[in-house]
Amino acid sequence: MTKTEGVLTVHRTVLLNETIDGLLARRSFSEGGNKRLVVVDATFGGGGHSGEICKRYPGVKIIAFDQDKSVWRRAKEKFDDCDITYVNANFRDLDKAQSLLTDSIDGIIFDLGLSSDQLENSGRGFSFKKDEPLIMTMKENPTPSDITAYDVVNTWEEKSLADIIYGYGEERQARRIAKAIVERRLKEEIKTTFDLVATIERAIPAKFRQKNKGRIHFATKTFQAIRIAVNDELGALREGLEKGFKLLKKEGRIAVISFHSLEDRIVKKFFSAKGGSASGGKENRVANIITKKPIRASVEEIRDNPRSRSAKLRILEKI
Repeated sequence: MTKTEGVLTVHRTVLLNETIDGLLARRSFSEGGNKRLVVVDATFGGGGHSGEICKRYPGVKIIAFDQDKSVWRRAKEKFDDCDITYVNANFRDLDKAQSLLTDSIDGIIFDLGLSSDQLENSGRGFSFKKDEPLIMTMKENPTPSDITAYDVVNTWEEKSLADIIYGYGEERQARRIAKAIVERRLKEEIKTTFDLVATIERAIPAKFRQKNKGRIHFATKTFQAIRIAVNDELGALREGLEKGFKLLKKEGRIAVISFHSLEDRIVKKFFSAKGGSASGGKENRVANIITKKPIRASVEEIRDNPRSRSAKLRILEKI
């Protein structure tokens, strides 16, 4: 842990070396020449990947995307000696990088894990461990037109709630939880994370609330589902991958770290389509899949950072 600008920072970058080695450690980038290395960090977060790339590849140009302006304020002191341009946007808008470029892109990183700093310090209700307003947007200052978690739990129909909790959270108690949310809001608004946790707790049978070894907190999947819905995370991922691939130079690579099955399914399908493994056949192949199986965290990394247990790294190269 470090302390930056008065904020306790707890984020630890997952699969750091594996990602950078797989994305950039190739002979063509170490032979010199006039061409500078250009990398897009599509999910800047705590700046872990970008910071390490700057350290290893002096002269690199980094374009860093994040919806949350506060992440840049927390991390900018790491980049005094790095040519980095910060773009306050979702990675579904990666085409905005085009106007910032004079060279084509060598590599793009998507680290799909929510930054621990956002969980712990945003005050936007991402974590069920703190009593905060139900917001859950990645934007630091959402506008009135932006959907929030408050809107989802207080206005969406019961069936829609059940569908997203089951579909995005893979929560088997989705119908019970959706019913409990609707019943609760008829009496009073569900305003905070603790209000929502209490509602979920009442909906789930006692045997599923017990904190047995290896069992995640009973509110985890519901919070995940609402966050995904609020930010349209899966739609953004599909768009971001497609736009990012178009920006890559020949032999450029995309590295994606996913943390749950819904994300990984989208990444795997996208890679398969580009790599000719889908129904189109190899004659339509426009990329090589570098990771035939996803790279997982080592035993040592999992011991030091349990959050890395679910991470999967996949890498694709444009041809």
